[in-house]
Formats: sequence, C-alpha cells, structure tokens
Amino acid sequence: MANYCSNTLVFQVITLVCLLFPVANCVQFNYPAVFNFGDSNSDTGELVAALGDILDSPYGQNYFKAPSGRFSDGRLILDFLMDAMDLPFLNAYLDSIGIPSFRKGCNFAAAGSTIQPASAQAVSPFSFGVQVAQFVRFKARVLELQAKGKRLDKYLPAQDYFQKGLYMFDIGQNDLAGAFYSKTYDQVLASIPTILIEFETGIKTLYDQGARYFWIHNTGPLGCLAQNVAKFGTDPASLDELGCVSKHNQAAKVFNLQLHALAKKLQGQYTDSNFTYVDIYTIKYNLISNYSKLGFEQPIMACCGFGGPPLNYDSRIACGKTKEINGATLTAKACNDSSEYINWDGIHYSEAANQYVSSQILTGKYSDPPFSDKMPFLLNLKF
Repeated sequence: MANYCSNTLVFQVITLVCLLFPVANCVQFNYPAVFNFGDSNSDTGELVAALGDILDSPYGQNYFKAPSGRFSDGRLILDFLMDAMDLPFLNAYLDSIGIPSFRKGCNFAAAGSTIQPASAQAVSPFSFGVQVAQFVRFKARVLELQAKGKRLDKYLPAQDYFQKGLYMFDIGQNDLAGAFYSKTYDQVLASIPTILIEFETGIKTLYDQGARYFWIHNTGPLGCLAQNVAKFGTDPASLDELGCVSKHNQAAKVFNLQLHALAKKLQGQYTDSNFTYVDIYTIKYNLISNYSKLGFEQPIMACCGFGGPPLNYDSRIACGKTKEINGATLTAKACNDSSEYINWDGIHYSEAANQYVSSQILTGKYSDPPFSDKMPFLLNLKF
C-alpha cells in the first residue's frame, strides 16, 4: 500500500535528521510515563471495560487480530505516539483483566466522552471532569500502595513520574458533534467558551496534582465523518468542496482557535510547565484533501458499514453488528482492504489513516511550539 511505504520513509527521514542535528532540531525529552484523557480517538478499552460492551470483529482485525477495545481496525494515534516514545501501549484505567501494568502510565479516555458533564442520554458517563477525578484517585491509590512496600512497584508508576510524565488530551469532538443534534450553528458556537472553562478547570486540577508537561490535540474536521454527512449533509448546499459538512467543520475551527488561545494563556500562567498544542484538524483535513496522492482510495466512505457508496454508513447498524430491519437480516461488514480507507466505521479513522496522522504529528510542523524549538520526546520509531 502506497501510504504505508510513504509513512515509513517519513519516519526514516525524521530519525536521520535527529541523528545529524541532535541539538538544533531534536532536543530529547524522555518521558517516563504518559497519562491520557480523551474520547474514542484515544480509548484503548475504557468504555468496553466499564459498560461491558463488546466490540465485535472486525474491530481490531489488522494489528491486534481481535477486538482490543479500540474503535478502529487496529492501532490509534495514541498507540503510534507511545511507540515513538519507546513506551508500551497504555492500559485503560478500568480494565482489570490480565494483571494490567500502569508502570508507564494510564489511559482514562473513554469513547463517547465529552468535556462538559455527561447528560442522561450520553454514550459515556466519563466526562473530562470524571476522568480527571479518576486520575486524582489513581495517584492517591498508587502513593498509598507504594507506602506499604515495593511488592507492586513493577505495576505502578514511580512517585516522581506524576511530575515528569506527559499528560495528553484529545477531547471535545463529542461536545460539538452532539450539540448539532439539538442546537443551531450559532448556539453551538456560543457554547464553546463554557466547554473550554470546563477544560481549563480540569487542567488546573492536574497542575495542582503535579502535572507539568501537557500535550493537547485540537479537534478534527468532524464535518468529514460519514456519520455527520449522512445526518446533516443531505442538502448539497451544506457541503464543502470535499463533501464535508461545512458548519460542523467551521465550528471545529472556532473551537480550535479558542483552545489554542487557552493553551497559550495557560503557558503564560504556569511558567514552570510546558504546553504543546497540536493541530490535528489541519493534518486530517490535508489527508482528506490529498487522499489519492497519499495512497488512499476513499476519503469519507466507511470501510465497515452498511449501505454501499457513497458513505456506506447506516446509523441503525453499527460495524460488525447484525440487525433485522423491515424483515431483512442485515450485517455491517468490513471492506476487503481497510488500508485503502481513511474512515473505518463512519466515525473513527482506520489504522492506516491513524498512522499517517501520527507521522505528520512527529514532523513537529503542526505543533505550537514546533518541535524544532522543543522536541517533546526522543524519536525511537519501530513501525
């Protein structure tokens, strides 16, 4: 597949640059642990563990060869970034099966989560505030157990990891996408400052807990997700030149501008900390814009779904599920080669797309500050 080859080349070039110019371009930061907060874009099994939901095959078919609790056919952006930092994949906070190790960090992200407190109709009860509260308990429990002896040290982060570790965030997409079901475009925009106040409150709590290194992903072009195109893009006038819902993407841009301003504000406020803002929106929109050049065949249509072109998405039948509709038994199946698709199931990206996005994040060009100023981790790429 062309995009896999090109991605491998990108990683090799980055590594070579680091070797040739170690001081000027690749100041090395070795984080001992990562603590992640977010939604399905970085959930490694939290919602499945919490609610007992079973993600059926073909989820996880590419890398894990079975459903792994991730809403993709394989690895997520978070997985690729952990690999780049030479750290193991993060275990979900609530996943207690298989003696999980939290030595190198913990993942609190849960699919369906929002920054704002969850409503009664929410997919996930684990809003950002709840995830932060879970972290506070996690840290307190770790310190409590460590005080009793070293028996569990190989499973728990060292005390100084809480200050030296990297705190990653990828959340907010569901706040915006969900709002469009009940609010006008102007009302969605008006809600953004309130959403970000909630985010700022969580960041301040983590800072008070000792966090000093913050890595914040902005939200992607949610108007390009087949789910949103199917629901809100029935009028061609509502779509942009790529076939994405214009107002959804515009709302994401407004959200991202204000999120970026908040990151800058926090950097000025907490001068002993480091805030890295990552422009995921631009990376993903560029991918969709140039999908063919990058080796993909389908920019918006889901690989795993039902209904066929142009979207292959039916909200009544989730990927891997079988339902009887109007007397017919229907199954949402996967396409033959998911690496040709940017979108996996109408809502989430394929592993191939996640790998490409990760390769662009690691160039440092889409971050503020850019990596040429402060490289946030040592590139030790194995994929």
